[in-house]
Amino acid sequence: MARRVAVFVGSLRAASWNRRVARALIALAPSSLEFEIVEIGHLPLYNQDLDDEGEPPAAWATFRQQVKAFDAVLFVTPEHNRSVPAVLKNAIDVGSRPYGQSVWDGKPGAVISASPGAIGGFGANQHLRQSFVFLNVPCLQMPEAYIGAVHKKFDENGELADDHTRKLLQEFISAFAAWVERNG
Repeated sequence: MARRVAVFVGSLRAASWNRRVARALIALAPSSLEFEIVEIGHLPLYNQDLDDEGEPPAAWATFRQQVKAFDAVLFVTPEHNRSVPAVLKNAIDVGSRPYGQSVWDGKPGAVISASPGAIGGFGANQHLRQSFVFLNVPCLQMPEAYIGAVHKKFDENGELADDHTRKLLQEFISAFAAWVERNG
């Protein structure tokens, strides 16, 4: 039976490079994994008062239930100001609360970052890994995956066109599948 993986894309752009990377990863993945991109752009900003008052927004409750149903998590993100995009951090916060009820707890995970810049979103990648420690998300350590110059890796139809990147993504998603199997 395939393990269900929630994919979170840290970019809301219609022509997001990271969404293209996510789709390429999904296309290269072994049949032991089943993916769903979980949309996060509609989530209201986290405010603990709403949880404390017992009236969280419906979008939070739906998101929390949705994520609980997955076996593993995969984050595909750009870098904003050497860190995680706000929309992705908000989704992490919404899923981690109320305290003691985190939907992330124990789910094996991985992060891949991509950017038009030379270092491929290294800062965002590392910040997410720091959050995983607190969230108790066992994180795939190797291979690390940072895709620089991502805007040069896809053709005019949005399809992956760079063989080196395809090989990197294939190695990454194969290692992730093994990681999920060992830690799921």
